[in-house]
Amino acid sequence: MTTDAVAAMTDQWRRERPDLDPSPMLVVGRMFRLTDAWDRELRGPFAEAGLGNGDFDVLAALRRSGGPCALSAGELSRTVLVTTGAITKRVDRLESAGLVTRSVAADDSRGRRIALTAKGKRLTDRLIGVHLANQRRLLGGLDEGERESLAALLAKLAGAAEAR
Repeated sequence: MTTDAVAAMTDQWRRERPDLDPSPMLVVGRMFRLTDAWDRELRGPFAEAGLGNGDFDVLAALRRSGGPCALSAGELSRTVLVTTGAITKRVDRLESAGLVTRSVAADDSRGRRIALTAKGKRLTDRLIGVHLANQRRLLGGLDEGERESLAALLAKLAGAAEAR
């Protein structure tokens, strides 16, 4: 295996602090570096479509919700894992672009339903294909079995993190 920057760091820590085990950095450090690199690579098509950070997450959550492609701000917040304040800002941008609409919730006049417009649905359907192709490309160094193993290991780590 080629030595990367994270491996070099752990080697340095082993030399300087032989009493410590820096091996967790081999996973965590690489995950952070991959996340940053992949985020930069995956963001392009969204920026080209005029979407800000996180806007596609809202569109995708609405699109995959089924039916009328509509959710409340609270449902969106839980699905996208950001605050309702962040959802409000994103929905403001998307509404200005004609990609979503807001309406009064039928079951609560204080609540609002956010729904995809036809334009928003077309854009989301186009971008999800591009996004998945980009993700597949980023994972191109792994075969199918390796991708499945990695997905299972990451699910295990995510479950442990959620349990804390």
